[in-house]
Amino acid sequence: MTAISPIFHFWRQFRNELIKLFGKRRTYIGFGAFLLAQNAVILMFRFSHATRGLRRQLESGGYPVEQYLTALTIATQVVIPVAFLLLPLYAALVGGDIVAKETEEGTLRMVLARPISRVRLLTLKWLAGAFFSLCLSLSLGLFGLVFAYPWFPSGGLFALNLGGGGGFSVFSPSEGLWRFGMAHVLLATKTITVMGLGFSFSCFNMKPAAATILALTLLFANSVLMNIPWFSEYRGWFITHHLDIWEYVLQQRVPWSEMGESLSILVGYNVTFFAIGATAFQLRDIKS
Repeated sequence: MTAISPIFHFWRQFRNELIKLFGKRRTYIGFGAFLLAQNAVILMFRFSHATRGLRRQLESGGYPVEQYLTALTIATQVVIPVAFLLLPLYAALVGGDIVAKETEEGTLRMVLARPISRVRLLTLKWLAGAFFSLCLSLSLGLFGLVFAYPWFPSGGLFALNLGGGGGFSVFSPSEGLWRFGMAHVLLATKTITVMGLGFSFSCFNMKPAAATILALTLLFANSVLMNIPWFSEYRGWFITHHLDIWEYVLQQRVPWSEMGESLSILVGYNVTFFAIGATAFQLRDIKS
């Protein structure tokens, strides 16, 4: 019983953090934005000439359009703008809110009056944020498929290679669905990292909005600098270069070594963000 008890208490505290997180209305803003954005993009593909570029690339490669201009292809195309713009925004919003909001409301002072260490409390909150990030990433793929299937047929996957070199990849229906699912699992690493950056700022003595804005500013500054042509040889030094490892799965031949390198760097970033936030939080006087 003594070995089970700590695990049981940890799970119960983690469950309470999830209840608090998903009990806030602002937690669901990202899901609502995904619903609207994905529907808008899918309807534009369906009722405009937006698919002409996809058709031309398929025809130039000798692939039948009716076999690859499918719901799976359109759902993959929808991920691109959402993953680059909306996903970091709502991940940073929750990360910047998860600690700072409770400090602002005064509830954190009551929590720390109980016999629980600050590191344990932050670990529980970070895990709750990571679980939210995973749900947010997977919902992006699920919503895309659900909304695309009424307008487009089932079939294979046609995916643009967003990395250097351009080109595209084609997959059979079964492999395409597997690649699509794995891409969204790996997309969670981006969401968790952005959430972790906002979480780190949230541990400092600042408002939730300030923590969110600082996290987004750092990401956008990284992205701008990384895309300056004269800095191309330093791309590996920017965090935004490693955030998009989900794109590797959509390439015909997955560059496993590059993916593993980026994944290990992201793990290092997350550990660093948590350590910085925990140190700042440990030094703060919250209970007075």
